[in-house]
Amino acid sequence: MQAHTPDHKRIVITGIGLTSPNGNNLAEFRANLLEGRSGVVPFQTRYMGDVLAGVCNFDELRYQKRKEVRRGTRAGSISIYCAREAIQNSGLDWSQVPKDRVGVYLGITEQGNVETENEIFEISKFNYDTKVWSHHHNPRTVANNPAGEVTLNMGITGPHYTLGAACAAGNAGFIQGMQMLWLDEVDLAIAGGVSESIHTFGIFASFKSQGALAHHTDPTKACRPFDVNRNGIVVAEGGGICVLERLSAAKARGAKVYAEIVGHAINTDATDFVLPHANRQAEAMQLALKRAGLTADDIDIVSSHATATTQGDIEECLAIKKVFGDRPGLAVNNTKSFIGHAMGAAGALEMLGNLPAFQDGIAHATINLDEMDPACGVPQIVANRPRQMESVRYILNNSFGMLGINSVVIIKRFED
Repeated sequence: MQAHTPDHKRIVITGIGLTSPNGNNLAEFRANLLEGRSGVVPFQTRYMGDVLAGVCNFDELRYQKRKEVRRGTRAGSISIYCAREAIQNSGLDWSQVPKDRVGVYLGITEQGNVETENEIFEISKFNYDTKVWSHHHNPRTVANNPAGEVTLNMGITGPHYTLGAACAAGNAGFIQGMQMLWLDEVDLAIAGGVSESIHTFGIFASFKSQGALAHHTDPTKACRPFDVNRNGIVVAEGGGICVLERLSAAKARGAKVYAEIVGHAINTDATDFVLPHANRQAEAMQLALKRAGLTADDIDIVSSHATATTQGDIEECLAIKKVFGDRPGLAVNNTKSFIGHAMGAAGALEMLGNLPAFQDGIAHATINLDEMDPACGVPQIVANRPRQMESVRYILNNSFGMLGINSVVIIKRFED
């Protein structure tokens, strides 16, 4: 289908910026995925003490002054770092880009919890006297904060949205950017997903109360999707942001094209607050395939969402089997096993971790998979060691979230 689509309707990725628990750019991230290096470490959180988390270590001051970091949020700093890195990577002359034709579309799982927890903790030391409450609280906690901080830092005057889509949010950011380019609302989209979740104790406490917080004596082995001994989620922070352009614009400036977005879908289970639904997940994948003009046989890699929760992994495996069957040649992998669950950034980082397969032909592994849960049992899962593929043309990226939101993005190796 794409061969018949005019260039101004084809949306391509021309710049990539990221920070993850095991890498602060695409080359570093990819190398650690192929070499099996985890980014999960011990972490201290308020009231709970020692937990395990995926923690980023990027230079906050590369694109911000200390005062700006103090005034803003961790999610904002992650967003600014990734957006600036993506623009730099794109080869655009930023000084010449019309800023009113740039849009920022960033997915998040939650926004404002970190600042609210911090402020309540501080006023508790002063008998809850609200005079010590920060006057920065409101702009830090409004839902558009991460994308808004990017616009302030970069002088962008086009539209900006922060998209609350639970853990489906990274894909949702890409989809929104693509659609705004189609609508001619913008000429350049800065799109993806971000998360500061490890800085709120509440997310750890909630998962623990659900019996869904991972633990292990070796932090690097804590996140174990599909493994019979998996015991829950490792919470992570991070960001993955891309520059999206129409192919016609990318060609006109001679840009390097990393990949083309050819399929997308978002749907809803409408069945439970937290428990996923295999049939709805399968329908999302089928809709993305239909929109891309593809069949299941065309997909080379499925980047799974699997969070290492008992039922979540099983339901996604049922969905994958429903769509792809036992077709040989397919690779199913999981990036969370390396970095934990980066929430709003998860889908973006997982897609970006797989994207280099278009060049190197390798499906990275799912690590810590010592004994497959028979209830999962997808034979195409790449376990513990990377797999050399015959060819990689299409990658399907799953990203699912609470309250039943499912998102799927399909990317294609660029072919003019």
